[in-house]
Amino acid sequence: MKRFLLAALFLVPGLVGLSPADALGQDAKKDDKKDDSTVCPVALLGFEERGAKDLAAKVADLLFAKLVAKPDFYLVDRADLKKVLDEQTLALSGAVKADEAAKVGQLTGAKVLVTGSVIQVDKKLYLVAKLIGTENGRVLGASVEAPATDDLGALAGALADKLDETLSKNREKLVPKPVAAADRIADLNKKLGDAKRPAAMVQVSERHIGQPAVDPAAQTEVMRFAKETGFDLVDAETGDKSKADVLITGEGFSEVAGRVGTLVSVRARVELKAVDRKTGKVLAVDRQTAIVVDLAEQVAGKAALQQAAADLAERMLPKLVTVEKKK
Repeated sequence: MKRFLLAALFLVPGLVGLSPADALGQDAKKDDKKDDSTVCPVALLGFEERGAKDLAAKVADLLFAKLVAKPDFYLVDRADLKKVLDEQTLALSGAVKADEAAKVGQLTGAKVLVTGSVIQVDKKLYLVAKLIGTENGRVLGASVEAPATDDLGALAGALADKLDETLSKNREKLVPKPVAAADRIADLNKKLGDAKRPAAMVQVSERHIGQPAVDPAAQTEVMRFAKETGFDLVDAETGDKSKADVLITGEGFSEVAGRVGTLVSVRARVELKAVDRKTGKVLAVDRQTAIVVDLAEQVAGKAALQQAAADLAERMLPKLVTVEKKK
């Protein structure tokens, strides 16, 4: 059975500080053979009201609590998610555009968003939820209904059950299968075409909170994508900086987001900036968050940094050759 990561985009009174192990229960032995490709981070957004009054926040809180208690969900403590949304001036609930969903996925690592509406018609109450894939924009739905006088917690629990079932059965519809790095690089080469590639120097510092960094995973991944798509690389340690047309600098960090049994989930964030060395003009600035689950903390941390760096390289490198082509 596939498992999901639930990323909380709001704080629920009484749940702050709840450990993932306490919230999620047991069955750790079954997870030992799982790989991180089955993990699907889920971000729970707010609900909007249609005909109902003062119920949306309660439903969102109750739904969060119900999903946390399900053994097939991982809970990732995301205390900075609200800050991320505030920085991007995103107040998401109900209707979420495809580009907004993609942005939330990019900044939080979420692969699926859950949002919806609380609708009251006469004496009936309807809870309607939408599941939105952040990578492909695909939308699936789940809904429950009951008399408005019924217990709201029970109704939220019924919706949680339907969401659990829908995600388990339709994960591949919402989240495209991972593409091999070699295929991603081949597609990027086609996208870059015959445009002249500038010489680049890549320097990305990184750290894993609580553990020493073994090697520069993010820097190595960016260099790999650049080298295999035709960029001339100048070594940041031994090379001549004046030989580089573009300086790609940044930082990355990874940290444990939660533990369940023998599995550890690690979140990584990488930020990159590309600057024209001669003019000092900033050519591109971007950041990416990724979440990976593995048995070993360092393995998960490295994989998450690599994943975030690869996503950034795919978006950033085309911007550099476009600028070079105009010269």
